[in-house]
Amino acid sequence: MRNLHEWNLSYAEARRVQVELAGRVEFVPLEKEPQFIAGLDCAFSGDGKRTFAAAVVLRVVGLHGGQAGQPGRFEFEQVETATAQQETRFPYIPGLLSFREAPVCLEAVAKLEQQPDLFMIDGQGVAHPRRLGLASHLGLFLDRPTIGCAKSRLVGKYEEPGSERGAYSLLRDGNETIGAVVRTRSRVKPVFVSVGHKCTLEDAVRITLACATRYRIPEPTQLAHQAVSKLR
Repeated sequence: MRNLHEWNLSYAEARRVQVELAGRVEFVPLEKEPQFIAGLDCAFSGDGKRTFAAAVVLRVVGLHGGQAGQPGRFEFEQVETATAQQETRFPYIPGLLSFREAPVCLEAVAKLEQQPDLFMIDGQGVAHPRRLGLASHLGLFLDRPTIGCAKSRLVGKYEEPGSERGAYSLLRDGNETIGAVVRTRSRVKPVFVSVGHKCTLEDAVRITLACATRYRIPEPTQLAHQAVSKLR
């Protein structure tokens, strides 16, 4: 795990850090198929004074389906869960939420005994106004492939994807493709997928679909959400 900067930053300093770190994000194919995938999610207390995070590690034990052009689904075995909580130190500022959420996520990851091959983050990757959402920010600290899978759009325009599972359309900001709008379940609202770090958008879409085994939300982040909700 890298230590790229301090967290006690002003608004202007945080924006400068985002712009600098965004240039370090790597859009490269996955070196290998992930065997261990971790989901990460965080939440806040009702008064916002404490932040909670959960990291859930799953081992890929099989792949179901995937014939006739249909995306397959991973079969998982849950390996480990780690949680953390901290005093909330950074104010709520749209576009700078990773400075509020990343420290406790990193603390949870540091408690894991099994090193994941890939992290799925409940949040944005490069689909962010300055191309550094939570998944990209964490990916640079963790120096591991990360995928951002968000429930809603932060920036960009898109055409509605087809209604069947596996359909997706590109999310674009001006002339730049920043993510994909992916239908993980037929006739259910899509999710917003983007590169976090050390993968391609094609990798991110494929892995997201394979991880969406039962719900609209991929299994790793769904389980992390359940764990952090219990902690809160």
